[in-house]
Formats: sequence, structure tokens, C-alpha cells
Amino acid sequence: MFALMHSTRLESLHLSVDPVTGLKAVIAIHSSRLGPALGGCRYLAYPDDESAVADAARLAQGMSYKAALAGLPVGGGNAVIIRPAHVESRAALFEAFGRCIEQLNGRYITAIDSGTSVADMDCIAQHTRFVTSTTAAGDPSPHAAMGVFAGIRTAAMARLGSDNLEGLRVAIQGLGNVGYALAEQLHAAGAELLVSDIDPGKVQLAMEQLGAHPIANDALLSTPCDILAPCGLGAVLNRQSVAQLRCAAVAGSASAQLTHLQVADQLEARGILYAPDYVINSGGLIYVALKHNGADLATITAHLSNIGTRLTEIFGHAQAEKRSPARVADELAERLLYAEPLLKRP
Repeated sequence: MFALMHSTRLESLHLSVDPVTGLKAVIAIHSSRLGPALGGCRYLAYPDDESAVADAARLAQGMSYKAALAGLPVGGGNAVIIRPAHVESRAALFEAFGRCIEQLNGRYITAIDSGTSVADMDCIAQHTRFVTSTTAAGDPSPHAAMGVFAGIRTAAMARLGSDNLEGLRVAIQGLGNVGYALAEQLHAAGAELLVSDIDPGKVQLAMEQLGAHPIANDALLSTPCDILAPCGLGAVLNRQSVAQLRCAAVAGSASAQLTHLQVADQLEARGILYAPDYVINSGGLIYVALKHNGADLATITAHLSNIGTRLTEIFGHAQAEKRSPARVADELAERLLYAEPLLKRP
């Protein structure tokens, strides 16, 4: 566990249990250098406890990089609640988690993530004010989708020479809250949609409402397209899957898409442009961070434009240095997080 903390440069790791509700939770705080750690809370089943801890640590690191490059006054953290085989009361379980967050005295602020909902955040909010994505705060998913849409236009400009998405074939893997909202925006822009999801009902809805073409889950990555948009869970890009890709660029909302950084080099070698996930999907974090600090919607929407600007900067450096955008983004984020003295936020 300490080796994991060292490799990801975590500041602290917190494990919590509540036998009454069945709560088993991990809170990873990666960095509080730029502000209190803010990140999502996942509610998923894991094969073992070690996998849950590793997931929290990896996601927390990504949140730190995301906040730094988005120019937000927050640090990075993430939480996972290990979903039990049976839970007596989901509300009570999330209330117990709220008490765990309160004990950290503001060092970590939680938000919606895979497997959690606004209703879950409302339960957490009964016991701590260090939570966002509540009913009062609003769902960040539409803003996350707006940011990814802007990032796809930026990637199209960089790789295909135009940000006009009309007629472009975009393959979306995962039609959750963000993925479906992104599909709606792409459809409105005239893109041709290829979609897959483990829920056939979501695929059917996309077919009926957006004219999307259904693709089997195990075939989407090898389907020819202009842009691949991973919008499900992470770790979708590995040596084997990248070898199958038939796209010009990868630009999607999923977190931690790369199994390891060397995969980004493989993408670069194949001439596939990669939009670093924690840059392109930062719209949700921008929304929850600024909303938590009392910003109005106009301010939040204006800040979303920084996503395209930052990606353009990263793509430019990557092209000039003949390196993967993932490596360029990591170095820029680490410079902001670890350079002495603390750099002025962009």
C-alpha cells in the first residue's frame, strides 16, 4: 500500500468501515497544494480490496492533474465505496460515508461519479457540507459533456484540419449521463454516431432519438471511425486494444483511459491523436468546483472554453517535440503541482 502511495505521490489514504450499514470506503487524497482535494465518489463492485484502493489512488492523481491544468483552486482526491452484494439501506450507507468525510474537516470534497447519483450526494449532505453534485448544486454531467464536445472539435481541428463535425463518424463507447449528453451534442452538430453500451435500452434510445448506429461492445474499438470517444469506465486503452483501433483520434470522457503511459506512445507511433482524458473531461470538475465556490452559470460556462485552449497548447507542444500529448500534459500538470515556488495558476 505504501508502495502504491509512493508511486502515485498520494498525500494520504483513508480507509473507513461501518459494520451497521456495510460501508467499506477508500478516500485517496493526492494533492492539496492548490486547494482542498475534490473528486468523485464511485460505488462499484471490486474483485478485491486492493483493486479498490488502486482505483482510488489512480483516480485521485488524475483529479490533481485535471484541476491543475484547468486552473482551478482545488486539489485532487477520489473516493470509492465498495458495493456490497446486499445492502439493507443505500441511504444509510451513504449517510455513513458522509460522516467519514466530515471527519476529514474539509480536506476532501466529494462529488458524483460512476455508480453514484444526485440522491446519494443528498444523503451524504445530511452529515457534511463538503459535498457537491447535490440536488441543490445540480448534476455536472451536462457540463462534462460540453467540455468533451469542445475537446472533440479541438482534436478534429488538430488531426483532420477542421472543427466542423458534420459528417464525421464518431464512435461513442458508453452512453451514461455524460456519454448520452455528448451524443446529443454531436448529433446536433451533424456527426454520424456509432454507439455501444452494456445496457441495450440506452443503445435503442440513441437509435430512436439520434439516428445512431448500434455496434457490439466487443467490436466498437475496431470499427472504422474518425473519432473514438471512450465514455465508460477507464483502462480501455491497452496494447492489445490500441492495435485494433481504426480512428484518427481518441477523445472521450472516460477517466484513466490508459492502462499505462507507454500505451500513449503506441498511439503516437500509430499516428492516432490522443486527447489526455483528464484535460478533455474536466468540464464536470470545473462545474462542481466553481459551483461549490459560489460561481454563477455564466462564469462556469466561460471557464469551459479553457478546455479547448489547453488542448491546443498540449497538441502544439506534442507536435513540435514529436511526443505523445499524454506525456506533455503530465509534465505541464506536474510543473504546476510540484515546482517551487508555486506557479501562478493559468
